[in-house]
Amino acid sequence: MCSSDLKGTLDWAFPPFIVGSTAAAMGKEVTIFFTFYGLGLLLKDLSGLRVSPQGNPAMPMKMPFGPQWLQKIDFGPKIPNIMWNIPGMELFATNMMKKTMKKNNIATIEELRDVCLEMGVKLIACEMTIGMFGYSREDFIRSEERRVGKECRSRWSPYP
Repeated sequence: MCSSDLKGTLDWAFPPFIVGSTAAAMGKEVTIFFTFYGLGLLLKDLSGLRVSPQGNPAMPMKMPFGPQWLQKIDFGPKIPNIMWNIPGMELFATNMMKKTMKKNNIATIEELRDVCLEMGVKLIACEMTIGMFGYSREDFIRSEERRVGKECRSRWSPYP
C-alpha cells in the first residue's frame, strides 16, 4: 500500500497516519510519500500545524466545552466561508480541534506518526521538495533513509 499526503494541515494530517497504521496492523507493507505541503508532517516540530476550515464544509465543528446542548450543535455548516477570512479564526478552529481531541483522548499527530514508525511504516520525504523549501536533514524525524525525487530533479531539471 502506498499513500501520499495532500496537505500539511492538522485536519489533513490524520488520514495518512491512520490509514498507514491500520494497514500495517493488518500485516500490509506500507509506504507513505510526503511531498510539498505534506512534507511538513515529517518535521520534528509540528507545533505550527493548524486546521484549515476554509472551503471545508464537511468539517464538523462542535464546542468541546460548555453545557451539553451547546456541545451538540454542529457549527461547521452554519458558519459561512467568508468568516474564516477574519484574522484569528483559523487559530480559533485549531484550538477548538485540539481541545476536542484532548477531551476525547484522541492521539496526537506525533503519537500517530510514532506508531507508524514502530509498526514499520516507511515514511519517505520528497528530496526535490526538501531542497525547494530549504529544509535540511536535521529538520526531520527519523524516517526512511531513502529520499525520493533527487534523481528526477537532477535528470530533468536545469538546476543542480
